[in-house]
Amino acid sequence: MTTIAAPARRELALPGPVSAVIEFLRVLSRKPVGLAGLFGVVFFLALAYLAPLVVPLQDRVDVTAIYSAPSFGHPLGTDYQGRDVLNQIVYGGQDIITTAILAALFSTLIAITFGAIAATLGGRADVLILAITDVALTIPQLVLLIVIAAIFRPTSFISLAIILALLQWPALLRQIRAQVLSLKERDFVEAARSLDLGLLHIVFREMLPNMRSYIAINFIIAMTYAIYAQAAIMFLGLVPLSGKSWAIMLYFAYNQGALFFKDSFFYLMGPIMAIALFQLSLVWLASGLEDVFNPRLRS
Repeated sequence: MTTIAAPARRELALPGPVSAVIEFLRVLSRKPVGLAGLFGVVFFLALAYLAPLVVPLQDRVDVTAIYSAPSFGHPLGTDYQGRDVLNQIVYGGQDIITTAILAALFSTLIAITFGAIAATLGGRADVLILAITDVALTIPQLVLLIVIAAIFRPTSFISLAIILALLQWPALLRQIRAQVLSLKERDFVEAARSLDLGLLHIVFREMLPNMRSYIAINFIIAMTYAIYAQAAIMFLGLVPLSGKSWAIMLYFAYNQGALFFKDSFFYLMGPIMAIALFQLSLVWLASGLEDVFNPRLRS
């Protein structure tokens, strides 16, 4: 008696990027904190960049509703000009997050470029770059930021991002340099060097992919620094206070006497909680990425 074998079950083949995303989420889900951080970051990015497209700006001054308590029409109350606080939080995330992303991007590029140059060239270039880095690390960054912001008064988020980036690259540069020094002796780098592939190819095509964990995690950490730095200098009124920002909301809440009105609690706490929760999401995401990039940390 012959038996007919059941047809083999065929697995659905997913495109490469989709499969990579699924694997990323699967590994990240092993650490609930990391997954919560990812969802938090996605939520705030959607709030900052997508919500303003569908939520109309409510910027009309209403002197009859100054510091109103939370209500159905104003879930978080109103500010010193009678404007809706929740609406300001929706519109206040875009500038501060964009500045943080640009500052992290600029500082990461500086650190990668000069860290790789120092490690690969060695000699006087290495000594000079390390000397400049050490000097930058010894200067109190917040004090220097306050002085620079007071002198130059950046008028756009790009100029502010450049100032922030020029102050936060040293720590990552040292890490990049150490990693490049370690990778220089690996077999695949020696093979690329023997094939005379060129310095740029070796650094950016062979070494950098092996440093993606350091780069990704430090990029997120640089964003958190940039957000806190923005909040500090804007709260002190050291930059032109135009546009919408959670930090600018804090400045006006404090300087317009919100502390003395019992119904202005959410006006004060709204931007504080927005900044704190976004920062917490970034830190949690960075913690989860450590497990994604380093299999030895997975339980």
